[in-house]
Amino acid sequence: MLEVIRSSATCVTAPINNSKNMRTAMRGRCVLIGKCNRLLFAMIVMSFAPIAIAAGVQTLDMVDVTESAGNLMGTADSASQGMVPGKQLEATPNYRPGEILEAVPGLIVSQHSGEGKANQYFLRGFNLDHGTDLALSVDGVPVNMRSHAHGQGWSDMNFLIPELAAGLQYKKGPYYADEGDFSAAGATNVQLMNQLDRGIAAVSAGGFGNRRMLIADSPSVGSGNLLYALELFHNDGPFTNPDDYRKMNAVLRYSQGSAQNGFNITAMAYRGKWNSTDQIPQRAVDRGQIGRFDALDPSNGGEAHRYTLSGGWRRSYAGGLTEANAYVVSSKLGLFSNFTYFLNDPINGDQFKQADKRVLSGFNVKQTWLGNWGGREVENSAGVQVRNDNISLGLFSTRARTVLATTRQDHVVETSGGVFFQNNLRWADKFRTVAGLRGDFFRGDVASDNAANSGKTSDHLVNPKLSLIFGPWAKTEYYVNWGRGFHSNDVRGTTLTVDPTTGTPANRVPLLVRTSGYEVGFRSELIPRLETSFTVYQLDFESELLFVGDAGTTEASRPSRRVGFEWTNHYQPAPWLLIDADIAFARARFSNTDPVGNRIPGAVEGVATLTATVDELGPWYGSTRLRYFGPRPLIENNTVRSHSTTLVSTRAGYKFDKKLRMQLDVFNLFNRKASQIDYFYASRLPGEPAAGVSDTHFHPVEPRSLRVALIANF
Repeated sequence: MLEVIRSSATCVTAPINNSKNMRTAMRGRCVLIGKCNRLLFAMIVMSFAPIAIAAGVQTLDMVDVTESAGNLMGTADSASQGMVPGKQLEATPNYRPGEILEAVPGLIVSQHSGEGKANQYFLRGFNLDHGTDLALSVDGVPVNMRSHAHGQGWSDMNFLIPELAAGLQYKKGPYYADEGDFSAAGATNVQLMNQLDRGIAAVSAGGFGNRRMLIADSPSVGSGNLLYALELFHNDGPFTNPDDYRKMNAVLRYSQGSAQNGFNITAMAYRGKWNSTDQIPQRAVDRGQIGRFDALDPSNGGEAHRYTLSGGWRRSYAGGLTEANAYVVSSKLGLFSNFTYFLNDPINGDQFKQADKRVLSGFNVKQTWLGNWGGREVENSAGVQVRNDNISLGLFSTRARTVLATTRQDHVVETSGGVFFQNNLRWADKFRTVAGLRGDFFRGDVASDNAANSGKTSDHLVNPKLSLIFGPWAKTEYYVNWGRGFHSNDVRGTTLTVDPTTGTPANRVPLLVRTSGYEVGFRSELIPRLETSFTVYQLDFESELLFVGDAGTTEASRPSRRVGFEWTNHYQPAPWLLIDADIAFARARFSNTDPVGNRIPGAVEGVATLTATVDELGPWYGSTRLRYFGPRPLIENNTVRSHSTTLVSTRAGYKFDKKLRMQLDVFNLFNRKASQIDYFYASRLPGEPAAGVSDTHFHPVEPRSLRVALIANF
């Protein structure tokens, strides 16, 4: 893995994001690479080769890089923008597919239910729930679901096969004109491979009923490559009521050409079915009523599918670049949950079903031009992004997955259009600016089973962006960023008149909520073999409004402010060792005065990771990762807080030859008894008062578990 760039005169492909380098690429300049000992640079540079430009870093043609430093110097627009290559994603063991996103510094991926459910995400002082304010995409196809039955921005990553990830790009903050809905805290795009180096056949088995089979290859077909993959997976987890999570993933992709001049057409299919042990009350465990891995309602669970057909096309030429992609996604979710047990219905219990069935379609087109303004090199880009969601939604009271009553049913059509323009101008050798303007228009049509909650709505926003980039001096570049962004709310909340549960009047919410972000930071390679970046940011929300899918109504939060810092480090002290060390801290507060307090429940504060990756020690390879997820306030006055969670996972592998290897992954190495996530709210167990008991509810971290995999290449 780490030997990919070790010899002298190795040619790699790098991204170009300024006019001078773009012209160099198009003139076809090629300079032999001298011996490069900086693995990090090599990995990041190589990762750009297969990655399309949809995330904002343009690649017009191949250019061979001569320097062993400056991997993002002159290309990144902020200190919090980055790239993680596929080899680095592959090197670290992940308990669940969504955890590959934890390669993004400061991002925590957790779970509070069965494995088939979308993950919980935490970043920059946010409990992002299942994806609100974190825009996730795969190959430019959005993962976040608007106006979802369970939660706004629902982002289920279970359809991803990690071995097919060529890398991921990430950006944080609302400073990028090509990023729209859900991207206020950050945006991440996972790019899939067009072609595998070699075919893969892998089988693995582990504790708690874990089984996995994968086969993938990309033979030549005609003038291109046909990539196929099939994954079968099963997992029970440590729970008394086994998850019995069964999933199937299939991928079929045909591609021709390169990342700069080519196209691909991709079909993906995912199906999953599971039981779930949701979060449980601490008091029941303390009293010995249940164990840490017991379920209070063993009939909870769900079933989901996601089918995708997408295509991407890119063409570079002497004066610029054109790129486009289009997609159609069919998804369905049926989710049974019970978080309060017998609080609302002491006879049948509080289980409910959330149903979401939709067809999501859209396209993105972007054009980049190179030019010269008064002797200054300039790059202009403009784009159009269109998306439509046609959704059938339902919320039902159930018992043991049997429907007892309908709370509400809706048919929603939500359409959005975004246009943007961005100017990248190099004013001087050590100073450039990136100025952008983005406009978004949303329209929604709600047909509810209660006519009082039906209606049409629309909203629009125009958001400016500006970045100032200075340097580099002494191998250090400095950034100042400002921008406005937004997230959408569930469109049902904008037409709501009557609470569907109680029949009482309900407050409506705006369709779009604006955010403002500020950031200063630097990126440096002054110290040999170390790349470090540091940023301080502030993020303001007009209102943390959201639709509460669990209740079928809306809940308006208050305006908020987050201030924090992030420090990211990549260090290669030896040719066979790579160390990643990241730390982040955020101070999240409601920005208005209220007697209940100003803390934001669930807002993440401190996060830290330390990862050591080893390769080229003969046939041996491996990695160890420590993840610290700090304590969080659970109520506004901060009198109830979660505990911190520190976990260590490790991998040890042995290569029998170039085509066969075996690896052992160990999760929760020190068998810590900790929480994946904590909440504080009222619930009712049998025999308790009708008003319920306010308590901490937690989902436990899985105990130590092992997985053994045999991987053959062909």
